[in-house]
Amino acid sequence: MSIASSRSRAIRGRTRGGESAVWGAVFAAPQTVLFLIFFLLPVVMAFALAFMEVRPTRMTWIGLDNFRRVFNDPLFGKALVNTSIFTGVVVLFWLGKALLIAYLLDPMNRTLQTFFKSAFYLPAVTSSVIISLVWLWIFNPAFGLLNGLMVALGLQPVAWLGNTQTALPALMAMQIIMGGGSSIVLLSAALARIPRDLYEVAIIDGAKRSTIFAQIILPLIRPTLLYLVVTGTINTFQIFEAVYVMTQGGPQFATTTVVYRIYVEAFQRFNLGLASAQAIVLFAITMVLAAIQFRLMGQNVEY
Repeated sequence: MSIASSRSRAIRGRTRGGESAVWGAVFAAPQTVLFLIFFLLPVVMAFALAFMEVRPTRMTWIGLDNFRRVFNDPLFGKALVNTSIFTGVVVLFWLGKALLIAYLLDPMNRTLQTFFKSAFYLPAVTSSVIISLVWLWIFNPAFGLLNGLMVALGLQPVAWLGNTQTALPALMAMQIIMGGGSSIVLLSAALARIPRDLYEVAIIDGAKRSTIFAQIILPLIRPTLLYLVVTGTINTFQIFEAVYVMTQGGPQFATTTVVYRIYVEAFQRFNLGLASAQAIVLFAITMVLAAIQFRLMGQNVEY
């Protein structure tokens, strides 16, 4: 009797397990289909088109010619330099700003922390196009807010987005001011996980604030910093909306970025093969940068 009941329970367990697997597959199917159609398929097509010359009526295999054109294109080189400068400056200031704000929020009570973190996170859930349009008005040379303040102070107005010397720094300033909201939230969570006993022991031992920050806080939040550096670099290297809305890559290609260059080749010149090759080069660059960052910052990091 006991053997029969054991077999019955085993059969019911297998049946329930099979039903769970079926329902799991059913619920996962829509997401899987969307992933295949809107991510995997375009990636495969981009890799294929990178080796072809695409015409309206035919596609011709040309091997590595598109990649040779990418590396011999001075405008792509200019875009790569602009993007590298933009990414390096923005990510550095993003992290510095986020770390400072998170450090200042850490001693506050939960209500104040929630309020300030929500306020700083708000730009992250606001349309980047809307943000770019607002800053386009701020930088307007005729009636923008920034030049209005400068005139009120007796200074000469500046064409911030129309000058090759100021256009890229203006975009950097916008990204630094508006960005970093998610970094603040993550760093605040990382700081909250640090045991308070460590602070108390360090203070009793006579450690200064700078010593506590450098020898206790930074090592313990290093995994979070590594994550933010890698994801921030990848995301910032793909800057597009602000350039498209505010400068269109000008003046004189001073703000042309790699993704904007890909957009021009693909949707203005309809050179899909060259644009795909540029996209693959961008992918390779971001992966190399991520690997270097893991190599430099990921040593002795415990998750």
